[in-house]
Amino acid sequence: MDGILVANKPAGPTSHDVVALVRRLAATKRVGHGGTLDPFASGVLPLFLGRATKVVEYHLGDTKGYRATICFGASSLTDDLEGELTPADGQAPSRAAVEAALAGFLGEISQRPPAYSAIKVAGRRAYAMARAGETVELAERRVRIESLEIHDWDDRDPARPIAVVDVRCSAGTYVRALARDLGAAVGSAAYLGALVRTASGPFTLEDATALDDVRAAAAEGPDRLAGLLLPVDAGLEALPEAVLDPAGVAAVARGQFVRTGERPGEPYGDGPIRVRDEAGALVAIARYQDGRLAPDKVLVDAPTPVPARA
Repeated sequence: MDGILVANKPAGPTSHDVVALVRRLAATKRVGHGGTLDPFASGVLPLFLGRATKVVEYHLGDTKGYRATICFGASSLTDDLEGELTPADGQAPSRAAVEAALAGFLGEISQRPPAYSAIKVAGRRAYAMARAGETVELAERRVRIESLEIHDWDDRDPARPIAVVDVRCSAGTYVRALARDLGAAVGSAAYLGALVRTASGPFTLEDATALDDVRAAAAEGPDRLAGLLLPVDAGLEALPEAVLDPAGVAAVARGQFVRTGERPGEPYGDGPIRVRDEAGALVAIARYQDGRLAPDKVLVDAPTPVPARA
């Protein structure tokens, strides 16, 4: 059971709840995820099973896509719908004003994470400190917003208009904070009313599997569940490849460096490399150092030594 399951997380359960469910259904302890979603959020949650857990780190920096429902006219203690709301003073913004303000958030910006977040301050979670009534001062961080577009606008309640916004941003961006800051930018207040992750790197909502379908597949047997998995290196197609003969594969499986030359016109560079055997199976993620492949992540078992004859 090695591979990537692109789950469509529903609103309600935590990301950890989904991981625990898949661990039980797949009968394996080795399950990780590629980026937490808040309980109220839904959408793409890549899950890495078995040996695929070794490649999670290559996806943690993936660009994310979201469809965010931003509610104007009130602020939230948590910057989302789960916090206590405080009505804003002044006139509610128009669609034109919000569209004009969006341009100011494009590119690399500084963002202050919500006080109710999992960031640690002196070893304690910020949300635990906030719930205890302590003042939480979180440092701003640099994030990148690649695109912001209004998908829909609802002003049936003129005092509390709602914008549905498509966001494409760097990993580590808090969309709750984006909603909060957008409200301030238009002279009002705003909070995040709903959130759907539409993409996590190469994994999209269109390709995600509902949890009910995961349960149904598991009920049919391990083979059916395994059929939902993408290959271990799915989404890493941009990484260069090296192909090894059986002796090279055996050496890499033992964690040994393997001497090889770069192919003309296809330099490996200093980044990760997918290492395959002659049949095309992925055996490791490695780096090229001084004319040798140095394995970082070994994805096959080392060959069993043949006992010497007496």
